[in-house]
Amino acid sequence: MPGAIYAEGLVKTFGDVRALDGVDLDVPEGTVLGLLGPNGAGKTTAVRCLTTLLRPDSGRAFVAGIDVLAHPNEVRRSIGLSGQFAAVDEYLTGRENLQMVGQLYQMRARAAKARAVELLEQFHLSDAADRPAKTYSGGMRRRLDLAAALVVSPPVMFMDEPTTGLDPRNRQQLWEVIKQLVSGGTTLLLTTQYLEEADHLAHDIAVVDRGHVIARGTSDELKARTGGERVEVVVHEREHMATAAEVLTGFGKGATTVEDHTRKLTVPVTGGAKLLAEVIRELDTRGIEIDDIGLRRPTLDDVFLSLTGHAAETKAEDDDPETDPGHQPEKEAAK
Repeated sequence: MPGAIYAEGLVKTFGDVRALDGVDLDVPEGTVLGLLGPNGAGKTTAVRCLTTLLRPDSGRAFVAGIDVLAHPNEVRRSIGLSGQFAAVDEYLTGRENLQMVGQLYQMRARAAKARAVELLEQFHLSDAADRPAKTYSGGMRRRLDLAAALVVSPPVMFMDEPTTGLDPRNRQQLWEVIKQLVSGGTTLLLTTQYLEEADHLAHDIAVVDRGHVIARGTSDELKARTGGERVEVVVHEREHMATAAEVLTGFGKGATTVEDHTRKLTVPVTGGAKLLAEVIRELDTRGIEIDDIGLRRPTLDDVFLSLTGHAAETKAEDDDPETDPGHQPEKEAAK
């Protein structure tokens, strides 16, 4: 049986731009799929198709077991959506915003008020509950927007770059809320261009570039595709770099990379911390003073760079058709 979110062969074009080019997704119930990619990769277009805001040109999709194309209204009753920008009424208070959403979902007034109180408490907004949303900080607005998406406790959530523009403290707070949701059984599709976010929250990661899913797996599985561990050493004196390179090459499983301007040397290795201790002893025996040494694992940035040839946390050069469903970009490629 397909997962709580399932897509097969989704295609969506905007003029000459193919924003989605045969996207397949399968998210098991109660898990988080991180959709990772740069702006313009197709992440938001995929979310809009899965949440009934856009109709794909071809392909099929099911959310909470419901056919997205055949029964869009049923899908909408089963999902929550938090977009890239906080969709709150800035002239209403935080409490009024949440109560209004509840009433739009046809909750009784008393139930909507009670749910608003619960969510304001959960999202640390109780002290600002009766202030107009226009007086909220960016982080507070994002939390209110996420709270609004959860008024009816949907079984499936879509979060489209929910922490974009937030400071580290607010980002951490949202991460904690997201983890609580998933621990309660919510299925989540999370789009992000922040590698740390995908690494921290997602059970599984799909890497998207130019409308294609180009890789899929856990964070560890994706990192393993780029190679194993590496030892990085920064020597104190530039004249010791040649000797240090000789030492590292003796322990390494490949060529030693030398960055002369930073005095850093890197070599792929196997053996973990035990081998690192041996490298340190040998450098000390040779009288090579070091400023830094470490055993590094590949990062998701390394993964994305190896898969696509460019970093993930960058803005696409061309206009992004995802930002406006009606936009007809003149440029040919969506990045």
